[in-house]
Amino acid sequence: MFDDAEQDTAISTSCPFHSRLRFGTPRRPIVATGSAPRPKEETGAETKGVVVQMFLGEVVGTAVLILLGDGVVAGVLLNRSKAQNAGWVVITFGWGFAVLAGVFSAVAVSGGLGHINPAVTLGLASIDAVDWADVPTLIAGQFVGAFIGAVLVWLAYMPHWPETEDPGLKLAVFSTGPAIRNIPMNLVTEVIGTAMLVIGVVALGAEANASLAGLTGLAVALLVVGIGMSLGGPTGYAINPARDLGPRIAHFVLPIAGKGDSDWSYSWVPVAGPIIGGVVGALAADAMFG
Repeated sequence: MFDDAEQDTAISTSCPFHSRLRFGTPRRPIVATGSAPRPKEETGAETKGVVVQMFLGEVVGTAVLILLGDGVVAGVLLNRSKAQNAGWVVITFGWGFAVLAGVFSAVAVSGGLGHINPAVTLGLASIDAVDWADVPTLIAGQFVGAFIGAVLVWLAYMPHWPETEDPGLKLAVFSTGPAIRNIPMNLVTEVIGTAMLVIGVVALGAEANASLAGLTGLAVALLVVGIGMSLGGPTGYAINPARDLGPRIAHFVLPIAGKGDSDWSYSWVPVAGPIIGGVVGALAADAMFG
């Protein structure tokens, strides 16, 4: 039906959330993306251009994710904000919309990639759905973008930091923390939430759901809303190492009025938990849908 180049492009445009396939190897269509695949024979300049495009896409997409996600938390928590005390439902939907905007922004810049989450990238790489050579580039872009997004939130709410006395609320704008500090169980919660995210992402890209391909970004956003409402209560559902660590670093280095400790003793949980959950979720999805 297609020659090699046409088949490669057709597969790659089926789902705008996952990574490119290498044509010629038995990869699954559940991990295709809207990006054009790398040419079979690239010059050094072409390779560099693709890498830069992937990096910038993840920077922009993750920056948008954090700007809108941490932004809704700031609006709900900081004193004298018009959204103050709007509540958990507003936060969860705000993060869902942030995911939607972040994915679409990343896809628009990179030509198709829109992971905006190291747990998704590593999970898909663990089932051979992302080239391992691309993983450092994608994750670097995600962490840079997360830091940039956090800085923009700080600037947007500049007058509200000195008006808010509680340093814990200021930290909560940037990073997650447990409702009940029980490190082993906090870790388990993050593993479960992220595994559910990656299972959902892979399921949405499965051949049986091909009719949803154009709605994948929206479906993932709604999945994040569901995870936040159902599983977000114990830890604040980081489910994304870049989402938590990048803004936490921003909290540490920025001159935020009246800020407190950045809670580094807990910081490894929303990094390790999502990474473990992303790999577990991808392997489980591969077993169920592969």
